[in-house]
Amino acid sequence: MTERRDLAAMLHPLVKALIAAEIRVLEPHGISMWAYVVLSALDDGPVRTQAALAEAVGADKTRIIGTLDRLQEAGLITREPDPGDRRARLLAITDEGRRRRRAARADIQEGEERLLAALPPGDRAAFLRGAETLANNVAP
Repeated sequence: MTERRDLAAMLHPLVKALIAAEIRVLEPHGISMWAYVVLSALDDGPVRTQAALAEAVGADKTRIIGTLDRLQEAGLITREPDPGDRRARLLAITDEGRRRRRAARADIQEGEERLLAALPPGDRAAFLRGAETLANNVAP
């Protein structure tokens, strides 16, 4: 087998740079990284309870309460009592939350396109397919 660096050693600098770039992109949209994660989960899926959302994004449910408070205050999400369980809250993204999340995603992906342009088209397609496959096979 040919020697190669560990995946973490190869990917860590890239992931670190991508996160830093995303934080800079999110700032003008008025959302934090955690807010973007929450908005993305709500935009990509059905209405969720706070507990289900926390599990979906890999966070402790008490950790995201402050983020949810700020998103609700900004009019980006709603939280309503669950008619089936008054202790639970149902979350939904608002139209403004969806607009802001999608605008941020477009800006993030614009920057990613510049980075991906360093790869020849075939390598780029293979990299994206491989990254998607690996991401889908990592336990949350």
